[in-house]
Amino acid sequence: MKLLIFGSVGSGKSTLARQLSEKYNIPCFEGDSICHGFEGEERHKRSNEEQQEIIRRINRENENWIVEGVYRESQKSLWDMAEKILFLDTPLSIRYFRIIRRFIRQKLGREACNYKPTFKIFKYMFKWTKDFEANRPMYEEMLEERKEKVIWVKKVEAETLWEQISK
Repeated sequence: MKLLIFGSVGSGKSTLARQLSEKYNIPCFEGDSICHGFEGEERHKRSNEEQQEIIRRINRENENWIVEGVYRESQKSLWDMAEKILFLDTPLSIRYFRIIRRFIRQKLGREACNYKPTFKIFKYMFKWTKDFEANRPMYEEMLEERKEKVIWVKKVEAETLWEQISK
C-alpha cells in the first residue's frame, strides 16, 4: 500500500501515520523531512529536484510506504504515486487546540520534533492553518480529480480506517 496522508497543521497526520506504520510495519516518511532533512541530518530547505529524487527513491526502495504532510508543489508527484489518499479534515477548533498543546509539550521536552520549537514557528503554524483554509478550494479540486483513491476523514479512527484503505 502506498498511502499519502494529507491535511493541515494539527489535523493528526503524524500521529495517524505513526500508528499505521507501527501496526502494519510500513515505512513512514514526513513531507517536512523530505523538504527539510531527516532526523540526524542538518535542517535546510532542499531544492525541488532534491525532494523529487528522495520521493523517487522512497517509491523505488519500498513496496509499501506512508507519506504524511501538507501540500507542497515540490511533492505533488506523491498525489499520483499514492494508491490511496487520506484527507484528514479535522475541525479547525481541534487543530488550533493541537497546535497549542504540541508547542507546550515541545517546549517542555515531552514531545520530540525535527525543528526548534520557537515562538516564530508557533505563530507560523497558525498562519499555515489560515493559508490552508484559504487554499481549500484548490485542495478539494485536486482531491475530486483523484476521487477514486481518496478517503475523506473527518474523525480519525485508526482501527476502522485500515479496512477502508485496504479495499
